Amino acid sequence: MSDVRLNILETERTIHGTIHGTEIDYVVAALSACPTTIEELQNAMARFCKPLLGPKPFALFEPGTNEEPHEAGISFVDLAARVVATEAAYSNPQTKGCVCYHDGTKLTDIKVAYYVPDDWLLLNSVAEYQCIRDLRRAHFAASPPLDVRTVLYNAVTDFIVSECFAARDAKMKDPVVDIHARWLMTPRDDLRGQSPRIVMLQQREFIEADLQSREDQWGILGEPAPCLDETSVAYRFGGFGTHEIIVYYDLVRFLISRCWKHINKKRSISVAREVARLRQLQSEWLARPEEDFENKSAAYVIECERKRLPLAGTPEDDWFDDNCPLCRAMAEHPRPGFWHFDGSNMDDDFAFSLFSTREEWEELQSFRNEIDRDLERGMAQRKKELFDEAGFSAGDHTRIH
Repeated sequence: MSDVRLNILETERTIHGTIHGTEIDYVVAALSACPTTIEELQNAMARFCKPLLGPKPFALFEPGTNEEPHEAGISFVDLAARVVATEAAYSNPQTKGCVCYHDGTKLTDIKVAYYVPDDWLLLNSVAEYQCIRDLRRAHFAASPPLDVRTVLYNAVTDFIVSECFAARDAKMKDPVVDIHARWLMTPRDDLRGQSPRIVMLQQREFIEADLQSREDQWGILGEPAPCLDETSVAYRFGGFGTHEIIVYYDLVRFLISRCWKHINKKRSISVAREVARLRQLQSEWLARPEEDFENKSAAYVIECERKRLPLAGTPEDDWFDDNCPLCRAMAEHPRPGFWHFDGSNMDDDFAFSLFSTREEWEELQSFRNEIDRDLERGMAQRKKELFDEAGFSAGDHTRIH
């Protein structure tokens, strides 16, 4: 008497069947891969339940919906409306939590964290779901996924060339930083009225949390979790994580610098030819290994993050130091180490920061300034104490003969 009826709905089709009530939590956890189809949800389940030979999850489900509760209740997972509605024993889905990993043969005591995307709604009322599902479906259908990378990696070259020519005509001395900031902060029609900076930061925290969960899982299980499929909506239209934001900063700064230098050397050059030249430079830059990226290419770093594959390190990587006891201990440990970018090379200005709002950034600046003042006061006090300990008085001075 512990099975529930599960209805899974997507835009094109619906299926239903029965599963144990506790398995609803695994379905909710699989939403961390942002599935939009039943097939994507099936693949995402492999993050938490190791697949074996045989049918995939839900393979034996029947077409259509069945709104009659089973033994322990009923649940709806509506991928088009992004709603989970559950009225069932043994399950109380949460937007974040842990589930015990299933190794394909048995349930283990290894807990794997998950985070449900912010645009999902988890309900404990089927009636409430039935009232809002059509509205939510219409809302998401009216705003289909936007391929922001097409704009951020293609339109940026046109913007850079136009801005560099304008700066040269205005006889500006060094406009590189200003052009970079304007590109990030200027709303664009092809981004639905949003700026490049806003679209890059929209999903950053969620992707960071999901990657951290994948790192923890890899470290415990000794193997990476399945990556996002390249045909999935989450891969093709997913947002930027921290690594891609930092890589993109370096790329744009590189392109602006090269463009500015080139058009000031060659006065007679067409806009079209310069755009084509920058696009070629961009392709080469993304493909070549970079010392700052642990001798990996920028394209590799971006690809790993888009697939939700953590960047695993080995003792051969540059960041391992033979003279560091911690590094040696990590090298001897069977678990992999992981490396991250922190953006410390980026300009200390709001436009280039990882803060969503200017208020957050200004709060950090205020905090930093207060720390600096405390350090200065502490140093001044310490100098005075050293001066007093040396036995000097206020009237003492050094005579020069």
